[in-house]
Amino acid sequence: MAHQVKGVIAKSKGDPVAIETIEVPNPGPGEVLIDVKACGVCHTDLHYREGAINDEFPFLLGHEAAGLVEEVGEGVTGLAAGDFVILNWRAVCGHCRSCRRGRPWNCFSTHNATQKMKLDGKELSPALGIGAFAEKTLVAAGQATKVNPEAKPEVAGLIGCGVMAGLGAAMNTGQVSRGDSVAVFGCGGVGDAAIEGSRLAGAHTIIAVDIDPTKLEWAKEFGATHTIDSSKVDPVEAIREITDGNGVDVAIEAIGLPITYEQAFYSRDLAGTVVLVGVPNPEMKIELPMIEIFGRGGTLKSSWYGDCLPSRDFPMLIDLYLQGRLELDRFVSETIGLDEVEEAFHKMERGEVLRSVVIL
Repeated sequence: MAHQVKGVIAKSKGDPVAIETIEVPNPGPGEVLIDVKACGVCHTDLHYREGAINDEFPFLLGHEAAGLVEEVGEGVTGLAAGDFVILNWRAVCGHCRSCRRGRPWNCFSTHNATQKMKLDGKELSPALGIGAFAEKTLVAAGQATKVNPEAKPEVAGLIGCGVMAGLGAAMNTGQVSRGDSVAVFGCGGVGDAAIEGSRLAGAHTIIAVDIDPTKLEWAKEFGATHTIDSSKVDPVEAIREITDGNGVDVAIEAIGLPITYEQAFYSRDLAGTVVLVGVPNPEMKIELPMIEIFGRGGTLKSSWYGDCLPSRDFPMLIDLYLQGRLELDRFVSETIGLDEVEEAFHKMERGEVLRSVVIL
């Protein structure tokens, strides 16, 4: 029998979300039923509500989550009822051309649960194939990564999206290493995670760039050695001054705007790396002189989900957290209930929080 649970639904573009009773099926082959314990409020959920991802309303929002496996479907191995898991939106297939080449973090055929969750008989579109602003959710087995249950759900779930995106942008995509200099443009949750990742990787100089003084203060707590208020000074010139006129080894753009991407491009050293992890809207364009791209050398990269492999990265990051080497608690600005998600969106838009986390 299907489960009747409460969930946060975006019914139409731009309208406030609503708490509704939804229907979650028992797991079928290759699926797992998750008892959700915590789920972060991410900008991507707001993008879904605003119709910026697609128009497949109604959406069951929430995706940055941790919980317990309640039941597994036929053929599922490696997971059992009671396991503590972080949910992810990259369930790698193991068979596509990228997986076959040993690059599963670029899997071109990730998958979700086959069965649909429903509202009043109508199929729901779960955010990023997860839908975790709900008491229970149904996902593909590959979307649930078992980790050490000693970690608190409200911090563990953050690894499932924003924290992984930022850490991975620095450590996986940007390949920050000992002694490097790094500039991070945008010091929200993803940007601060990139700062934290750069610190973990051994960067010597970590420069935080933002227009919000509060966010620059947050950045210091995660390991920024220098801060730049780009509303007051030219960040490119300021970065060059900090780096003896050279620029940084790795510049990470965590906003998704043409102007900040251009600043990141020009703030790097010769042969340096630019990493785009901020999500632009489809209409945005950037124009750069090709001679500058050619003459400066180096690498221009995009980081999708921090180029992570959940089965490899999630358990490792949780272990680092439990060892006191990875600062996750600072990301949690507040814990809230399901009925506070709409207000959490507004707080996020106003820049008042790094993460509001729903506790179930």
